[in-house]
Amino acid sequence: MPMQPWFSDAKLGIFIHYGIYAVDGVPESWSFYTGKVPHEQYMKQLDGFTASNYDPAAWAAVFAKAGAKYAVLTARHHDGVALWDTGQGDLNVVEHTPAGRDLIAGYADALREQGLKVGLYYSHSDWNHPDYASVVHPDAPNDDVRTNRYVTPKDGVEDPEAWARYLSYRNAQVGELVARFRPDLLWFDGEWERSEDQWKMRELSEEILAGNPDTVLNARMLSYGDYATPEQGVPLQAPDGPWELCLTVNDSWGYQHQDDNQKSVGQLVRYFAETIGMGGNLLLDVGPKEDGTIPAAQIERLEGLGGWIDKHCGAVYGTVAGLPAGHHYGPSTLSADRRTLYLICFDAPRETIGLRGLRTPVKRVSVIGSGTELPHQVIGGLGEVPGVTWIDAPVGTDIDAYATVLAVELDGELDLYRGTGRD
Repeated sequence: MPMQPWFSDAKLGIFIHYGIYAVDGVPESWSFYTGKVPHEQYMKQLDGFTASNYDPAAWAAVFAKAGAKYAVLTARHHDGVALWDTGQGDLNVVEHTPAGRDLIAGYADALREQGLKVGLYYSHSDWNHPDYASVVHPDAPNDDVRTNRYVTPKDGVEDPEAWARYLSYRNAQVGELVARFRPDLLWFDGEWERSEDQWKMRELSEEILAGNPDTVLNARMLSYGDYATPEQGVPLQAPDGPWELCLTVNDSWGYQHQDDNQKSVGQLVRYFAETIGMGGNLLLDVGPKEDGTIPAAQIERLEGLGGWIDKHCGAVYGTVAGLPAGHHYGPSTLSADRRTLYLICFDAPRETIGLRGLRTPVKRVSVIGSGTELPHQVIGGLGEVPGVTWIDAPVGTDIDAYATVLAVELDGELDLYRGTGRD
């Protein structure tokens, strides 16, 4: 199926890691996997998970104000604890926590009321399922996959029947998510612990798309994913095709009490601008507390980013990747008709801004937000090598606190010189 067009124009999504790990504020699932927290202590968090102030409508309102067009909620992480009343086993927040209710239906409804697309995270792996540690990866990528007791069968003795039961469980849970909540996007994880054939990715993909052919799948469906998912660092070279950078607001995916190392609004604007300038989306993660409230510091940053996006929305939505490196000192985007360049300047420009290698004549340059028109001229050039387009720097109130954006209107579609100059 072709990629759904809404995805590449969404630009911003919100990732929500919400689960029992927020009770003690420990790393989601990983804390018992690595032995940082005893398994029994980790699972005792079920008793403290209340979702007492969970208000998905408030979440959705914040996400919309941030400028997001979709969100992704952890329906089930590697710990196997489902946020809905799954018919597959009983490890879910409905039956085993004080929350006592499905937490996905309200989330999906609230997002749709705000016009946002609904995403659900689901881990292929389940470190609590009795049938999971039953087969061995044929080419394990690391020692953990080779030796961890939550992944690999004791003494390496495989049990194909147990693995078949596990796949039936996983497929049935994914089927529940598709049938009940009809997510626009399924964000899978945990794929590194088995091979594509062991996971039976083709069969799973076919089942998902039979239930909803418009479902977008991330690259952790391996050969059957629609887009790439780099984590925590803007790639220096954009992946081929659609992609999304998933990034935490602080240093943690889920809520951790001691982690107050929040990225500033200015830093988030930079991450966002650099990502969309390379043609990707930013999936920005927040970690709600166990009661369902998103920390105030994270809401503040979402709203700050949203304010910048709202002011510069013409340079964000309806655009594609901008100039390759070397033409402008900063990221840029390009209108879908390729007739307007948006130059993003993180620091206050001084004197002039240089635009190199531009063959298409410039009709007008203005500051997004104020509309102030800026003088410009082309200097130099020889033969097929164009001169530099110099734009007078904006000053005073035309300078944005986080990143100033200039709209460069072209007299035709963008045409760039990419050669080595005169011999």
